[in-house]
Amino acid sequence: MTPPDIRVEKGHADPEEVAAITAILLARAAAQPAAAPARRGRDKAGWRRLERTPGFRAPHSWQG
Repeated sequence: MTPPDIRVEKGHADPEEVAAITAILLARAAAQPAAAPARRGRDKAGWRRLERTPGFRAPHSWQG
């Protein structure tokens, strides 16, 4: 006799309960993952976060 694939660690499960959870786990494993939506646009924002910029820029700075 082979050992069972599923084991109840705590409590007592009836054979019907073990069969139900086995069916759910097998259905989840067989399900195809949803296709990821196609990405459009840029990965980062086109604007700068002001809290990450230094507080002062020189008048001749190229970042003005």
